[in-house]
Amino acid sequence: MTRIETAFENLKQQNKKALIPYVMAGDPSPDSFVGLMHDLVTHGADMIEVGLPFSDPMADGPTVALAGERALAGGTSIHQALQMVKKFRETDSTTPVILMGYLNPIEIIGYDEFIRLCDDCGVDGVLVVDLPPAESGDFVQRLAQHNMNKIFLLSPTTLPERRKQVMTHCGGYIYYVSLKGVTGSASLDTAAVGEQVQAIKKETDLPICVGFGIRDGQSAAAIGKHADGVIVGSELVKNFTGLDSNSSADEISAAQAKIMDKMDELRQALDQLA
Repeated sequence: MTRIETAFENLKQQNKKALIPYVMAGDPSPDSFVGLMHDLVTHGADMIEVGLPFSDPMADGPTVALAGERALAGGTSIHQALQMVKKFRETDSTTPVILMGYLNPIEIIGYDEFIRLCDDCGVDGVLVVDLPPAESGDFVQRLAQHNMNKIFLLSPTTLPERRKQVMTHCGGYIYYVSLKGVTGSASLDTAAVGEQVQAIKKETDLPICVGFGIRDGQSAAAIGKHADGVIVGSELVKNFTGLDSNSSADEISAAQAKIMDKMDELRQALDQLA
């Protein structure tokens, strides 16, 4: 079993829901990022999605897109992001880490080299936003050979054929995009999301985790009643707005404290569902 699969099995036995924060590698400072990852675990993260900075993030709303710009301005490349994960792995061998990014930088590195680097650094899953299952070739199998899962997205507008392909090729968990739009979009119809999640569960045994639009404990709990986990990104990342790699340690620490307050709120709300 992969670390992701093991984590979900453990959560199921405890009747708990997964809390999966998303943060951008190197944001706001490369030096502070590994510490941020450890703090997220301390405050209830069951897994961590790590964004790979990219100059043209088509699925990201303004908050996450700006996080990518800050990371790039601070000099964070994919290679450096992977080294941050490797540093995290030196003292945390259990928390799953999922990379979320775009295809262009991976193609530049090369699929085989990218997989080798991920394996060496302790990555557990890869979500490539613009790599659909029908075009993923043997990428899924090659990741599986290194005990990693390929995560795919489903959305309210996913066509039946694409949906079936996702069910076939996805591993670890399915990332259900809760609404039409980009990360950080405002409106979230929890009842409609619940209906969609229940429909997906009839077609697959994979855990379903919901992202986009979850902002607080109330919305996390409403989604958690139906899903196996919630993914929260923009609501956390927004606390780094205005900071960069030149910001003082105190400024970064204060922003991280706000993120951990939100993590505590989300964790408490999900745990009340048990």
